[in-house]
Amino acid sequence: MNILFTICGRAGSKGIPGKNVKDFLGIPLPLYTISAIDLYLKANPDIKYNIVLNTDSDKLNDLFKNQKLRPYQLVERKQNLAGDNVSKVDVIKDCLIETEKSSYDMIVDLDITSPLRTSQNISDLVNTKSATDYDVVFSVTEARRNPYFNMVKKTQGSYERVIKSNFVSRQQAPEIFDMNASMYAYSPAFLKSGKNIFDGKCGIISMMDTGILDLDKTGDFALMEVIAAYLYDNYPEFNAVKQNISKH
Repeated sequence: MNILFTICGRAGSKGIPGKNVKDFLGIPLPLYTISAIDLYLKANPDIKYNIVLNTDSDKLNDLFKNQKLRPYQLVERKQNLAGDNVSKVDVIKDCLIETEKSSYDMIVDLDITSPLRTSQNISDLVNTKSATDYDVVFSVTEARRNPYFNMVKKTQGSYERVIKSNFVSRQQAPEIFDMNASMYAYSPAFLKSGKNIFDGKCGIISMMDTGILDLDKTGDFALMEVIAAYLYDNYPEFNAVKQNISKH
């Protein structure tokens, strides 16, 4: 199997300044991502791979130059792909186009701002994608709220369920998941088609719900560090990613 791993991060962040190069528990945030890839590849030595960093940030590129975990290829972020409203799928597609000297079986994108993933999470993603005909497989967590049961929206002078139903318990409602934006695995042909993810056949893999937060504000970053410290103390599979960085 031949996998293209993509790690994408542009310069600047409005919510958390310098988010993509900040230290996370004393270690640069993006190193957690390449460490998880390294652990996955060590456990699966027959995998052929290429790791691409797509960025317009000199600081982020310098961080990757100085790491000793895995070699990588830089794909400079094109100006037309550097705006706030650009779809990340277009950036991942550009990585594929720029590195198509190899024939990839899948493209796996790992988000820099999701440091709390394990090598087993990557394995689950790759195995699910390779064993099915899904166009895209992405990571989710079990939703804590359900639009059929305990989520409401404002209407004319009142509030009602987001999706009208007669369910009287959460267990009766359809199972709902949150997309946590941590990991995606794409078929090359589907990615090149430029279609929206949900125009294709989608599959999921589930991750621990406390392991992923949206890093939009400074407080989010601090809260994730608190959660990470707990996970590192109590779950060896999470701590392995952090310790792997320290060894290098």
